[in-house]
Amino acid sequence: MEQQQHQLTTCSTWSIAPKLHHLLHQNPQRIAFSNGRRQKSNQKKKSLNWRMRGFGNETPVLVVKASNGGAGTDVVETAVVDRPKLRRFQVSQGHPSPFGATTRDGGVNFAVYSANAVSVTLCLITLSDLEEDKVTEQLFLDPLTNKTGNVWHVFLKGDFKDTLYGYKFEGKFSPEEGLYYDSSKIVLDPYAKAVIRRGEYGKLSPDGNCWPQMAGTVPSFDDEFDWEGDLPLKYPQKDLIIYEIHVRGFTRHESSMAELPGTYLGLVEKLDHLKEIGINCIELMPCHEFNELEYFGYNSVLGDYKVNFWGYSTVNYFSPMIRYSSAGIRNCGRDAINEVKFLIKEAHKRGIEVIMDVVFNHTAEGNENGPVLSFRGADNSIYYMLAPKGEFYNYSGCGNTFNCNHPVVRQFIVDCLRYWVTEMHVDGFRFDLASIMTRGSSLWDATNVYGVPIEGDLLTTGTPLANPPLVDMISNDPILRGVKLIAEAWDTGGLYQVGMFPHWGIWSEWNGKYRDTVRQFIKGTDGFSGALAECLCGSPNLYQEGGRRPWNSINFVCAHDGFTLADLVTYNKKHNLANGEDNNDGESHNNSWNCGQEGEFASISVKKLRKRQMRNFFVCLMVSQGVPMIYMGDEYGHTKGGNNNTYCHDNYVFFYTFVHTLSVKPFSLFIMVVAVLQINYFRWDKKEESSLDFFRFCCLMTKFRQECESLGLNDFPTAERLQWHGHAPGVPDWSETSRFVAFTLMDSVKRELYIAFNASHLPATITLPERPGYRWDPLVDTSKPAPFDFLSSDLPGRDIAVKQYAHFLDANLYPMLSYSSIILFLSPVDP
Repeated sequence: MEQQQHQLTTCSTWSIAPKLHHLLHQNPQRIAFSNGRRQKSNQKKKSLNWRMRGFGNETPVLVVKASNGGAGTDVVETAVVDRPKLRRFQVSQGHPSPFGATTRDGGVNFAVYSANAVSVTLCLITLSDLEEDKVTEQLFLDPLTNKTGNVWHVFLKGDFKDTLYGYKFEGKFSPEEGLYYDSSKIVLDPYAKAVIRRGEYGKLSPDGNCWPQMAGTVPSFDDEFDWEGDLPLKYPQKDLIIYEIHVRGFTRHESSMAELPGTYLGLVEKLDHLKEIGINCIELMPCHEFNELEYFGYNSVLGDYKVNFWGYSTVNYFSPMIRYSSAGIRNCGRDAINEVKFLIKEAHKRGIEVIMDVVFNHTAEGNENGPVLSFRGADNSIYYMLAPKGEFYNYSGCGNTFNCNHPVVRQFIVDCLRYWVTEMHVDGFRFDLASIMTRGSSLWDATNVYGVPIEGDLLTTGTPLANPPLVDMISNDPILRGVKLIAEAWDTGGLYQVGMFPHWGIWSEWNGKYRDTVRQFIKGTDGFSGALAECLCGSPNLYQEGGRRPWNSINFVCAHDGFTLADLVTYNKKHNLANGEDNNDGESHNNSWNCGQEGEFASISVKKLRKRQMRNFFVCLMVSQGVPMIYMGDEYGHTKGGNNNTYCHDNYVFFYTFVHTLSVKPFSLFIMVVAVLQINYFRWDKKEESSLDFFRFCCLMTKFRQECESLGLNDFPTAERLQWHGHAPGVPDWSETSRFVAFTLMDSVKRELYIAFNASHLPATITLPERPGYRWDPLVDTSKPAPFDFLSSDLPGRDIAVKQYAHFLDANLYPMLSYSSIILFLSPVDP
């Protein structure tokens, strides 16, 4: 040993590796590299600290420290110390795949990617030690025996009960080179299946830390779940009615009467509500692990604290959001995973598919000032899109941009999606800011991506790619190709790809142009009649030329970001003061109309018009080709008080509305009403109040859509099926001043439908197409009060209501009030 020590002390810093290699060959079972704390000198000289530890229990350990002596001479110090024993585990080399912690051969294999780390330490932590920020045991990985390529790996056998894990990565800390290694930090494995620390939603750690140390769950051979033969429903996408839902917000309000409010199991308790509406697919807002306390800070406007309620800031993509479970961190998160599985299984039992909203455009680690949680600590320059001097590209608007088209990162994303399909049984994904997935990765070059150079390939980082490798991989993956794939086809960097997202024939898009057009037309803006006709047909102007179908368009009027349906007809301007940002956040161009008065407190005539407009929007959504999507709470008229960016609220919000001004010169008296809203929570009491009004209307409209063969076509309608009309049959008005659109639609179940929208402030008497031997019967008229807005067959007094139309219909006419829509169906004349 003395001779070996002497040899090492005379070598230079950069010649040390081959000498250690020689030493390791002499003692292959005895010594392994590990990380130590990297220290910077005042002269900013390079330094490197290595330790060597034996895996055997009976041998000492050789510690080698290589550093710059400050005078141009490299000095190596060595010492022989005792090695702490790994009492509970048998250790062997391990396997480089699959990534993550995986049970096999009676033990657990750990494999993690890091191309730029010089050493890696596996940290094993018990639940009790995690609470005290302690590491239970550390295992230093040998770069010769525990590393294959850029994958570090080790295999352990032993008792993993209540054991968690993380990694320490040693390497260069050089932000200008995109490297953020810090061996003092324990970072999460990107492939960890559950992330553990805080178990209760919104509760700070005992020391008040919003970001306490987290760790991943070590898998167990006992991890089992009884799926009871669950299989994917595989509905044709054209038949879907999607419901965007927030797990916590759906049942957190006390009026839900849920046994486990705000949880996955609470949602299960209310799945029958979705069946009542006619929903056959739910789109879960982010349920990957995120930190709801990320934005935790005092909100002086409300006198409380802001949270990350929506969840668009992922910490880990494999782990479900633990604090949405009733189990919390019990059983190291395994019970939480099973709650998600139970939710999906129960949804499938009720004929409801489950789509996940996934956020692969950025992570919670933010920019250079953000925390080191996982990806940044493992290999920042690989996982994030960086400029040449290490700056973070910010196409997400959230501080960083995931480097989606890097080979390692795109494989990670595919692995993650596969896991959620195969292990968790989800039916598809909606990709937030999906246009980021089409941008060129950092250090883009064709050889790196495609294997061969491409002539003239001078693309820079972030350049949109015609054939992005990630989207290509997902589209052609034998597992993922068979699930629903929905893109939010834009990002905050100005890339807008609605109608142009690379699709391989299977990707659908949130159709933002549908939303904008329908809002403009329904509120009576000139020049949108032709654009509305395109929307009603499934937007062939966007999707037909590229070989796609109507069901590639996900139609929506409202979603989580923006006004609710009720607020869309109540507010002309956003009212976001409660967010504590001086009303500067949120979209300012909402294409909304308050129907004559701003705010909740308005005249009876204004309120009636608002309900009529809500019905108009819903009719348009349900009779359009494509896939309709409803936002949670819109079915009863949920309001957020005009706040169109409620990302930070998990509480009651006070809002103030000036409803009247009384002037008595020289004084003016303002009457102000204060209301209290639970803006992000589904109000089950309000739903009950609406059960015979707008909620009833929505249920009947979704049922009607599902009954009609013609309202979910697999292809765009042709003239053989659809004919356009104006105030007179066959004479549509596509002029700039037209606010009337009508059409007839052949239907194998209902024979023929007549559907019309009058978005003018003036009423109109329209002439209906003649159909000898048949008559037009009224079904929907949004100008009528409930329950006569929808004349269902079981409606008491229906016959009397129909007779009120008789003198018009006998003359083949129908009177339409301003801002109204109608649906008529063809019936044979009774001889």
